[in-house]
Amino acid sequence: MKTIGFIDYYISEWHANNYPAWIKDAAATLGVDYEVRYAYASLDVSPVDGLTTDEWCEKYGIERCMSIEEICTKADYLIILAPSDPEKHLGLAKSTLPCGKRTYIDKTFAPSYAVAKDIFDIARTSGTAIFSTSALRYATELSEFEAPTRVVTTGGGGNLPEYIIHQVEMGVKKLGTGAKTVTVTEEGEEAVCRVTYPDSRSLEMRYNQKHPFTFSDGKRTAKITSDFFRGLIADILRFFEGAPTPVEKEETLEVMKIREATVKAYESLGTTVEI
Repeated sequence: MKTIGFIDYYISEWHANNYPAWIKDAAATLGVDYEVRYAYASLDVSPVDGLTTDEWCEKYGIERCMSIEEICTKADYLIILAPSDPEKHLGLAKSTLPCGKRTYIDKTFAPSYAVAKDIFDIARTSGTAIFSTSALRYATELSEFEAPTRVVTTGGGGNLPEYIIHQVEMGVKKLGTGAKTVTVTEEGEEAVCRVTYPDSRSLEMRYNQKHPFTFSDGKRTAKITSDFFRGLIADILRFFEGAPTPVEKEETLEVMKIREATVKAYESLGTTVEI
């Protein structure tokens, strides 16, 4: 049995609550033997539901570790969570990546492009293989669109700074790197984020808390209904098995650049922000 350790800011949150069962299902489908066995959290009481780390571990049958050093020693592979607190990822990476064990870092990878570069530098110096992505990259509907030059997405979630990552990830997967500017305007109840490129490509992301995730090439639109988390979890396990990094560093850095510029533009509506 190969073991996975969760490293989180606080452990009782949506991703940590769902990943163990999904990992078990994906392992069975792939014919590999994995389980989430260890967990460590910096903050003992979850602000989401008030569960302590001990209570969460008892609920899910997972062994609590009292330090990052302990979980790095015991677990074969690591997942850095804190999906709603990307500002914690650099500190967790500094403590975790030098152990050299393959690590998946949850979305949002970093709060800024500069911090994202720092995390990749730590991984490179440590010789540690890492990757990060939004699960929306694995929406099977995206495969229906071949080499689009114009992309229009919609998406919702509690707030734009946290949830725009999903639309950015879809855009970068299909358009690649090289974005130049972003401008955000409000149209009714939508925040409309327009990303320019030096060529014919364009990305328009429409955010509203209640929007479903959709993807369009300007000609037709697909509503995202596929089980994208299933694809992500399967790729995490393949990566732990030794497969090449499934998302290139350059694309993750591009996602971070666009996301950072979009948040800045959202805070200053109508202003064009360089990426």
